[in-house]
Amino acid sequence: MDKVAVITGASAGIGAATALRMSQAGWTLVLVARRQDRLEELGLKALLCTFDITNPSAPDQIWNRISEALPGRKVDCLVNNAGLALGTAPVPDCSPEDWQQMVETNILALIKLTLKLTPHMNPGATVINLGSVAGRWPYRGGNVYGATKAFVKQFSENLRCDLQGTGIRVCNVEPGIVDTEFSIVRYKGDLDKAKAVYAEKLSLTADNVAQTIAWVAMLPARVSIPRFEIVPVTQATRGFVF
Repeated sequence: MDKVAVITGASAGIGAATALRMSQAGWTLVLVARRQDRLEELGLKALLCTFDITNPSAPDQIWNRISEALPGRKVDCLVNNAGLALGTAPVPDCSPEDWQQMVETNILALIKLTLKLTPHMNPGATVINLGSVAGRWPYRGGNVYGATKAFVKQFSENLRCDLQGTGIRVCNVEPGIVDTEFSIVRYKGDLDKAKAVYAEKLSLTADNVAQTIAWVAMLPARVSIPRFEIVPVTQATRGFVF
């Protein structure tokens, strides 16, 4: 295999697990994250891009690094994994700063990097966006986080329409509960609250989702998976409540 994969949020969780999976499959990796030390700890042969993807200049900087380090190469897979949730307070008690950060990371950074890289993708390449079941099913405290993932869902579907005829595929991977540092970030380092999210639950692992991402990326070029929802066997939707 002589293909290039760009993975954002690659320093931990699903991003790191995806990097490991795709490295084992022989992909040339471009790993994007803020934490250089965590990228280095993965121990992978990869082009490391230590950028905050919410920085307006990040897409240009990432592509410049790729074109310099891998001259003449194009991108075969973009995994838009970087994202976060902040807080679970109801709307009257939410932090506008938290809302701003979720929108900047989960929406603006994703669409800007996609816009930058899709002109430099090969036919048969795949854009894989990390959505969430929260983008389809509401829950208390999900407010803006769920709304950002609903945006990712619709953007993925519209992007697929726009790219029809180019050979570039688009998949929105929508995980349910996954035991990663997601909740540690959401509760801003409160480990007790974070652990309580997964207590007495059978959650997905980061590698469960990474396996799905790698499988989607390596399907034959004629095959497109527009949407992939993956949840643990114990998770189901509640429906309406009163």
